[in-house]
Amino acid sequence: MKCGVKTLFFVVPCYNEQEVLNETAKRLLEKFEALKSAGKISDESRICFVDDGSKDRTWEIIERLHAENPVFRGIKLSRNRGHQNALLAGLMTVKGECDAVVSLDADLQDDINAVDEMLQKHEEGAEIVYGVRSARKTDTFFKKATAQGYYKILRLMGAEIVYNHADYRLMGRRALDALESFKEVNLFLRGIVPLIGFKTDTVFYERHERFAGESKYPLKKMISFAAEGITSLSVKPIRLISSLGFIIFMISIAMLVYFLIRHFSGATVAGWTSIVVSVWAIGGLQLLAIGVIGEYIGKIYLETKSRPKFIVDEYLK
Repeated sequence: MKCGVKTLFFVVPCYNEQEVLNETAKRLLEKFEALKSAGKISDESRICFVDDGSKDRTWEIIERLHAENPVFRGIKLSRNRGHQNALLAGLMTVKGECDAVVSLDADLQDDINAVDEMLQKHEEGAEIVYGVRSARKTDTFFKKATAQGYYKILRLMGAEIVYNHADYRLMGRRALDALESFKEVNLFLRGIVPLIGFKTDTVFYERHERFAGESKYPLKKMISFAAEGITSLSVKPIRLISSLGFIIFMISIAMLVYFLIRHFSGATVAGWTSIVVSVWAIGGLQLLAIGVIGEYIGKIYLETKSRPKFIVDEYLK
């Protein structure tokens, strides 16, 4: 069978992954050899690890892997830039050397056996193939509920996003070239990639437990990442503030009429409860509104500076 993909690269962002990197490299190499034996990818295909400013032995391990086997490549960023920037750095660095790229996390919770079907979908004409979780059996109730709620909120906000998809995907050369034209500094690739267009498809898989190390996305980072996604893809939060302001204004008019009627009928307002509640409620809403608007202004500020999203310190080819 002649495969449409001649050269495939795996791009794997890494941050403090010394506990899993050796096992990850072993499993990915086994998968590469199987794909080569099946005639699905060429001998020029590579596995590229992107070190996102790790503070442990991650880069040292990448250097050793590269020295032992040229199928492994390494990209070292000048400093920690976050998962999305590290992933973009890998994609943009290797895009001129391959026909397609599969991006995945270093913990290999995403099933690498789904790559076979991704390649098949790409051969059939799909420029982007999304890896989508078929179930969330390995998640805690809290993580499952918050994740599903987050996807629904993004949809309500008008963001075009693939449900239960993270950053496990195959992108062809055309899609990678198109991705390069997106210049925003505030990256949320899960929302940007669907904006590219072209023919897309999905592959379903079951996500595994992390086999070693700790998650690099604790609750604080997950909340920050969620806020980044919403504010990067939609202006509806600002519009909601306007709607909320209008509703509060109408309520205040109604309350004014109510208290005037009470005043002229000789009734007095007992206590300060209603006043205190009103002051705190409106004050809180004002601070919330200022915070949301400030978030957008901050993003505009960063965009106008046009700072580089990443700087490659070293590239092991």
